[in-house]
Amino acid sequence: MTSNRKSPHELRSARWLGPDDLRSFGHRSRLMQLGYSEADFMHKPLIGVLNTWSELNPCHSHFRERAQDVKRGVAQAGGFAVEMPSISVDESFTKPTSMLYRNMLAMEAEEMIRSHPFDGVVLMGGCDKTTPGLVMGALSAGVPFIYLPAGPMLRGHYAGKVLGSGSDAWKYWDERRAGNISDAEWLGIQGGIARSAGVCMTMGTASTMTAIAEAMGLTLPGASSIPAVDSGHQRMSADCGRRVVDMAWEGLTPDKIVTASAVHNAAIVAMATGCSTNAVVHLIAIARRAGVALDLDMLDELGRTTPLIANVRPSGKDYLMEDFFYAGGLRALMKQIDARLDTSCLTVTGKTLGECLEGAEVYNDDVIRPLSNPVYAEGSLAVLRGNLCPDGAVIKPAACDPKFHVHQGPALVYDSYAEMKKAVEDENLAVTPDHVLVLRNAGPQGGPGMPEWGMLPIPKALIKQGHRDMLRISDARMSGTSYGACVLHVAPEGFVGGPLALLKTGDIVRLDLPNRRLDMLVEEAEIARRREAWVPPAPHFERGWGWMFSKHVTQADKGCDFDFLERSFGRAAGEPDIY
Repeated sequence: MTSNRKSPHELRSARWLGPDDLRSFGHRSRLMQLGYSEADFMHKPLIGVLNTWSELNPCHSHFRERAQDVKRGVAQAGGFAVEMPSISVDESFTKPTSMLYRNMLAMEAEEMIRSHPFDGVVLMGGCDKTTPGLVMGALSAGVPFIYLPAGPMLRGHYAGKVLGSGSDAWKYWDERRAGNISDAEWLGIQGGIARSAGVCMTMGTASTMTAIAEAMGLTLPGASSIPAVDSGHQRMSADCGRRVVDMAWEGLTPDKIVTASAVHNAAIVAMATGCSTNAVVHLIAIARRAGVALDLDMLDELGRTTPLIANVRPSGKDYLMEDFFYAGGLRALMKQIDARLDTSCLTVTGKTLGECLEGAEVYNDDVIRPLSNPVYAEGSLAVLRGNLCPDGAVIKPAACDPKFHVHQGPALVYDSYAEMKKAVEDENLAVTPDHVLVLRNAGPQGGPGMPEWGMLPIPKALIKQGHRDMLRISDARMSGTSYGACVLHVAPEGFVGGPLALLKTGDIVRLDLPNRRLDMLVEEAEIARRREAWVPPAPHFERGWGWMFSKHVTQADKGCDFDFLERSFGRAAGEPDIY
């Protein structure tokens, strides 16, 4: 693409800094106020470094240093880098859920890019919602960008056992509830399960979404699986800075990269990795921002035909992301399935995906399996339909006991998380392993924000009997590090009058995974009667961000973006006039 390189006066930043007028005088003088001379910024690509670092986001605790690595790379390539903070939407501390603020990050990123004189942008993210939020906003802004993934943390350790963040927290919490873990052991697990900077080292939402970004062509080759504290991550960060300068000269805008084929590639790779169920919501939202048609049925078809070959928890049994990296990382996995991918797709490198995969090797074929020996013959996600979820629901078949793939039992229905939590801790709760736990009013509007409540706790009464799984249904999401027979993202959600709102305790619920069905075995006339009697719950918000969120968020099957931000709503605003 070097033959089409821009000249300095064609740079986007030149429209801010170049003219001999009063406004541009102001721009230049304010940069000089910051200590820069014209030699620093004139006739160079101005690169924005959008950093989601926060002292309450342990996944990004290394980003202060990585931003300096990026800026070093930009300077080496002849660009001028400026770092700007972005909302961190951390997963660890935000209540009720960081998902409530994914669209805020997307709006912030879009408007920051559009309103500032950036010729190119490096997006620094990794924690669950930061990848989709940043990518969604940058896609709408349309300026050349490259995504820098935070990378997974190191393996957890305690008492000679390897721990996986999230996955082992749920596992050992059940043992704690059963009385099998002492206070001292619990404290040891607490201190050993997350022991470095970086995102969860299981194939949770964070590593799923960074893998999706790489498969879509938005990262440097292999960037998504480098451990956060590996020196290779520092080198990759500097490489991002160097490469984005060339992207700015080349005019390599995201619309040339995020095509229908690139989105299709990302969906296939997600399935092959044993992806988080959250990938469904985020990938659909990203696709709709790019004007690409992607729906639940298309994802289910890919789920039926794509084998899961990454033996990484929670869908895999034995390994973590550090092992995945040493086994060859995402490039090696994509090389295994390259016949299923469109390798002609362009990437941020300026090369095709196929060129980026040249030389990739698998170094441990138990971590990254060959197609002849998959972890699970079908992909990691399945989409259900039925009278409980006419617009769809999602389940992760590989992460639950196969005995629940076809299951029928009476419902235990709860209207709130607090009600459900109190009930499952009651050791005298009348519940059997055949019951179906149901939580409603936990979707996009009901949660609010669709919290990760979908891995409903096994009732203590069953825990003490030795049971560790049962069928659970909700309109919530669940952590990508979670597992079990959990049906999620029921749409429409109960809070807006979806069929889940009409289910009653004692109703028989049937899951038929092979036929992709989820139904309540209730007569249609009775369902109609209940619908007539249903009264909408009071809204959560009367003002502010929450009010806007509740008025404009779409349902899970549409990606939970705001309706007015999708490509179909209208043309994105152009660059502001320079005055």
